[in-house]
Amino acid sequence: GRARPSHSEPRGRHGRGGEEEEEEGGHQLYPGHIPTSPLQKALLAAGSAVMSLYDPYRHDMVAVLGETTGCLALPNLRDKMKNHPEGYHILQERPHIRLSTLDMARLQGLPDGSLGREYVRFLEKNKVSPDTRMPTKFVDDEELAYVIQRYREVHDLMHTLLGMPTTMLGEVVVKWFEAVQTGLPMCVLGAVFGPVWLSARKLQVLATELLPWAIRSGFNASCVLNVYYEQRWEQPVESLREELGIFPPP
Repeated sequence: GRARPSHSEPRGRHGRGGEEEEEEGGHQLYPGHIPTSPLQKALLAAGSAVMSLYDPYRHDMVAVLGETTGCLALPNLRDKMKNHPEGYHILQERPHIRLSTLDMARLQGLPDGSLGREYVRFLEKNKVSPDTRMPTKFVDDEELAYVIQRYREVHDLMHTLLGMPTTMLGEVVVKWFEAVQTGLPMCVLGAVFGPVWLSARKLQVLATELLPWAIRSGFNASCVLNVYYEQRWEQPVESLREELGIFPPP
């Protein structure tokens, strides 16, 4: 079970429900928020970092690491969104990418090469779902909590735009791109230590072809959080790459 904030008074005192009492006593800022002190965040960051390095597929630990170490990067990303017309629109409307918000039949019927069709193809081929993205818990600012949630929900779209599968090699390449783009320590950690899981042959491919391309594209591209992907399903992937400044995959 998940950790819950402690209370000095027993649950249900004064006849109130536990959820209401948690919100008042623990200063819950959004549904699922778990208030934590700086020391608690540091301990969570250390523990999640160790677990993420031990098992890179522990997405829950990766999520905790991103939330507890993003105190500098998240405000910067939020400001980039606020200063961009499309990014500002996203912050105002707070869209979410989930199966309940996607018209899968429509996306499957779009032309080959379109963002929507290639996104669905990526989900089907790699057997992944947007519903597996962990909800934000440890970010103590409601707007910043949405920013990191949005980053998680467009992660599979980064795979689609970069043409990378969900193999360890593909994840490392995407993490290098995201590290340059977002500055999130969690992305940097995955980018730097992810290659230890790769074979010698894949390391050579990463070092000579994919890594230089991912870093160049990350620096050259405009902020990927400023794209309202839900309004661009019909746009060709190649066109969106060109618009953003992502170089064609090698």
